[in-house]
Amino acid sequence: MSSISDLRKMFGGGTSAGRQFGMVFVLAAILLFFNWRTHGLTLGSANMIQLAAQYSYILILAIGMVMVIIAGHIDLSVGSVAAFSGIAVALLINDQHLPWPLAVVAGLLIGAVIGAWQGFWVAIVGVPAFIVTLAGMLIFRGANQYLGNSTAAPVPAGFQKIGAGYLPEVGPDTGKNNLTLLIGLVLILALIYREMRLRSVQSKLHSTMAPLWVSLVKLAILAAIIGYATMLFAGGRPGTSIPISGLILAVLVVIYSYIARNTIIGRNIYAVGGNGMAAKLSGVNTRRVNFLVMTNMGMLSALAGMIFVARSGASGAQDGLGWELDAIAAVFIGGAAISGGVGTVIGSIVGGLVMAVLNNGLQLLGVGSDRVQIIKGLVLLIAVALDVYNKNQGRPSLIGFMTNRFRSGPQPVAAVPVGSASEELPVEAEVHS
Repeated sequence: MSSISDLRKMFGGGTSAGRQFGMVFVLAAILLFFNWRTHGLTLGSANMIQLAAQYSYILILAIGMVMVIIAGHIDLSVGSVAAFSGIAVALLINDQHLPWPLAVVAGLLIGAVIGAWQGFWVAIVGVPAFIVTLAGMLIFRGANQYLGNSTAAPVPAGFQKIGAGYLPEVGPDTGKNNLTLLIGLVLILALIYREMRLRSVQSKLHSTMAPLWVSLVKLAILAAIIGYATMLFAGGRPGTSIPISGLILAVLVVIYSYIARNTIIGRNIYAVGGNGMAAKLSGVNTRRVNFLVMTNMGMLSALAGMIFVARSGASGAQDGLGWELDAIAAVFIGGAAISGGVGTVIGSIVGGLVMAVLNNGLQLLGVGSDRVQIIKGLVLLIAVALDVYNKNQGRPSLIGFMTNRFRSGPQPVAAVPVGSASEELPVEAEVHS
């Protein structure tokens, strides 16, 4: 086995179960560039904590948006739905004196009902999602301003913790946030356990696996990254650490990554987006899939809106403006295809982080907001245009190359067996006349 082949397996090539970290390397390069230009401010603890808290709601929207786009749709209403849900929850707390935990549940239900309403028009009536959600953007933007009377509605301190709170200080005084240190240690141990378990399974099945040194080097690199991030978040000013909103985002990433890779509904979403007619002929309930992705998007929009209101301390008439564009940009930079059937949760998160770091770095350099918007738009256009050009020229897709190993299992799929979610599926299916 050649050294080059071994190195490829370290990053997910061959039969190794490692991942392709191309997009992560791009993100790292942007971070290092801005850290150099800002003389260390970008990778400072205070800035990283602020970055995680400030962009978590956009990344939550990106999780739902990637599901919608994989299914072959797009949702333009997420910003308006988030704003409407946020003002509704604020009014429930202030005017109806509903305890804030119950108000959070009510907000999620409001988002789910709105998503189900839009899902009805998309899945049952057959109106294109672009038109349905464009109408929803107008309807719920107006409803937000009507409910709030175009004024701000404050929220209590307890509610604010979900958007502006941090892990508490516990245990002895170590100069760091002990809970953050514990989370970092658990992640490193989980990483080691996962790699050892993988090698054990491969050995029992007598399958080809990477040499031991490849696994050790990969573990060392990942453990170093996790350790460095842990020290950054644990070493902020007193009272700050990992934001609560960042923890919510991390939990959602784990849940939705599992759903997309390992469940029947996740595979059905890829099937419907990849080839809706073939999916329907193979027994997939395409109406149900489309209804669920729109309902899910509504619920995550409500969650994002509540987190933003909690961070801001009040709900305002201008909340949610342009959020749908940031979420869509994150998904496409993360490697999704506008035609559907392609995309990953992890890729969308990395794409969102690329835009977030770019925005943050330019602001630290004192670049005006007008030029920041121009640069972000150009980055999005160039990234997708280069990808399309390479595909049209028969060359490897840059974005696809950098994100394809984030996927576990073949996708998109169009034929879904009725059995368990772990059954093997064809890479693609076409309908032949």
